Amino acid sequence: MPESILPSSRRVRLLLAGLAAVVVLVLTYTAGVASAGIFAPGENSVEAGFARDMSVHHAQAVEMGMLAYQRATNAEVRHEGYDIALTQQSQIATMKSWLDMWHVSRSSDKAPMSWMPDGAKELGPDNHMPGMATDAELTRLNTLTGKDFDILFCQLMIRHHLGGIHMVESILKMSDNANVRSLAESIRSGQQTEITIFNNLLTGMGAKPLQ
Repeated sequence: MPESILPSSRRVRLLLAGLAAVVVLVLTYTAGVASAGIFAPGENSVEAGFARDMSVHHAQAVEMGMLAYQRATNAEVRHEGYDIALTQQSQIATMKSWLDMWHVSRSSDKAPMSWMPDGAKELGPDNHMPGMATDAELTRLNTLTGKDFDILFCQLMIRHHLGGIHMVESILKMSDNANVRSLAESIRSGQQTEITIFNNLLTGMGAKPLQ
């Protein structure tokens, strides 16, 4: 029967059913948006602090990794450098996208590591975060060539990873955000594997492994 000649009561029921479906969709969407706003990490949250600091920490690894890709003599060192640069740049993009999604700033006036208890005590020379190379060490790395470059890169990257893992283990104790925890666990697993690789490379080059 054409809709135009449906009994008026049936047309009303169909109209009300349609309106009800639209209302349910709107309410569901609104609830989802509200929940995201309510439960998203805030400006001063440990998750936002971790994402900001780890992005900076990763940026130095990307810099060193690309330098190794361009200048290392050992083919495996070059490969590891490229892989680190690619992986950590991707992770930086993920963390920055979180900050945007959470509607918090990508940077902060607070000191590095301030999201951690007694975080100021974690800072090393040049006010760098755990494991990061100093300006002097980066200058030296840029002046070396051949095997000497390969060895120093491996040593600096092991220490860099150990510092990153320390930060990861801290956020895992402090956050229950599923996305943050998943990335943190992935960082820890990948960097632990790379520490083993770098120690093996050092042994192969006749240098002392670091633990």
